Amino acid sequence: MKIRQNIRHWAAKKALTTPVVGDVANDKLVDLHTSIFLNKADEERREERREHLDDFFDATMDAYVAALEAGFPEAEAREITHVQANFDFFNHGWTEMMEIPGDELEEHYRRYESFFSRYGITIDDPLGEFRPADGIADAPETPERLETPEYENALAGFADDVYVETDDGETVVGGDTEEPEEVDPAAAPGLDEDEASA
Repeated sequence: MKIRQNIRHWAAKKALTTPVVGDVANDKLVDLHTSIFLNKADEERREERREHLDDFFDATMDAYVAALEAGFPEAEAREITHVQANFDFFNHGWTEMMEIPGDELEEHYRRYESFFSRYGITIDDPLGEFRPADGIADAPETPERLETPEYENALAGFADDVYVETDDGETVVGGDTEEPEEVDPAAAPGLDEDEASA
């Protein structure tokens, strides 16, 4: 998968793994991801998917931290959560929200199979053990989109590795990019200095 990585991603990592700040960062990042992906959906479908996406992305924040704790670099830990999301979108027929085409899902799964297997994650069960005990909100499916999928927001051809586009526009193959020495968690999306110091 091709993903971007800049200081905000490093700040989000720092914030999510810092006590107290992590809870605020989690909520802000859930809101951000829900907004980004809803904007790819047809306007009349957005509100009916909002609660499901909020619940889903909240669970993937736990998967992200678990991947970091398992030793995955930031880019790969983040890619894991995006792959989970694409599994969920595919299962719902939300092809317009997918970042990768459906025929590449299996290849992405295989790249992270050890992590996914450890937590019971499959294409059919994208959250596995990260699924909250009380479940996540349902949302209507659009299976008809799978009959002739267009994947209008998907980038094909990046299933063999994580491709990291840095701030300077360079694309690095592999997720082991160097973390900046000093990262302020307040630079994470949605956080300001007051929230970060709380």
